[in-house]
Amino acid sequence: MLARNRIQAGLRVWLAQTGFTEVDPAILAISPGNEAHLHGFATSAIGNDGVPQPRYLHTSPEFAMKKLLAAGETRIAAFTHVFRNRERGPLHSPEFTMLEWYRVGQGYEVLMHDLAAFVQLAAAQSGAQMLRFRGKTSDPFAPFERLSVADAFASFAGIDLFQTMDPQGETDARALAAELDRTDIRRAEDDTWSDMFSRVLSQKIEPNLGLGRLTMLDHYPSAEAALARRVPHDPRLSERFEVYACGVELANGFGELTNPAEQRLRFEAEMAEKQRIYGETYPLDEDLLAALAIMPDACGIALGFDRLVMLATGAPRIEDVIWAPPA
Repeated sequence: MLARNRIQAGLRVWLAQTGFTEVDPAILAISPGNEAHLHGFATSAIGNDGVPQPRYLHTSPEFAMKKLLAAGETRIAAFTHVFRNRERGPLHSPEFTMLEWYRVGQGYEVLMHDLAAFVQLAAAQSGAQMLRFRGKTSDPFAPFERLSVADAFASFAGIDLFQTMDPQGETDARALAAELDRTDIRRAEDDTWSDMFSRVLSQKIEPNLGLGRLTMLDHYPSAEAALARRVPHDPRLSERFEVYACGVELANGFGELTNPAEQRLRFEAEMAEKQRIYGETYPLDEDLLAALAIMPDACGIALGFDRLVMLATGAPRIEDVIWAPPA
């Protein structure tokens, strides 16, 4: 726990010295987020008139921070508690700490170098030579690996992901099902393309990432990046990457989508999928969509701070590095 405090203090110094303003977004929100598989905690806000209004605990400070970018901030960061329902285990807590930061006017690749610096700082503050989790190790001081999702699918699962998408990024579930059948990966008859993509990623790809050094898993399919802009030269792909160490996902970064019309369509598609699978939806944050129209080009990333502390200290469970875990 003392190492956790040292790591957090060191990151705050780094951010301040690099020109970031630390902000403190409200946790109570109109929408907890609009991704199909993120689950919020619902509550209500009762005004002076006694009328309850539905509210949620946020799953990320992203919506609030993008509004700040639209208001003129250019380099901001936040340590904040976030809340995700239906998530508990060695790597998951329903309440955890996220470090999220944004840079205006820079390409998203700069976030990879930020993250690598943070991992090195965490190791130094905890006195660790290696990051560790369940017998796997990763050298925080080694140059990171940058690997595309398509190359990872080919290398670790023998799947040609591009054969399952058209030139505009529309996905073909039957084509991906054929790829899974050819490589003897189990699937269900009613699996969507996204279902199969996620299964291959979790079973075949993620366990092989971040071994020996950090892996930046880059260029996610645009169908799997609801909040990221597309790669300019290839609409099948997005400016989204995830960071792995010891087979554990640490962070999720984007070149941010700022087109409000496209963002609305993506949110609506995500909520339709949520309704199909879970029988519920969340409202759209209309203030966010309005803010996107005036938000400058930016990149942003969210780091699971507790997971970073876990790997830097060798703790086996996320709750071992939370001062007072949620009940």
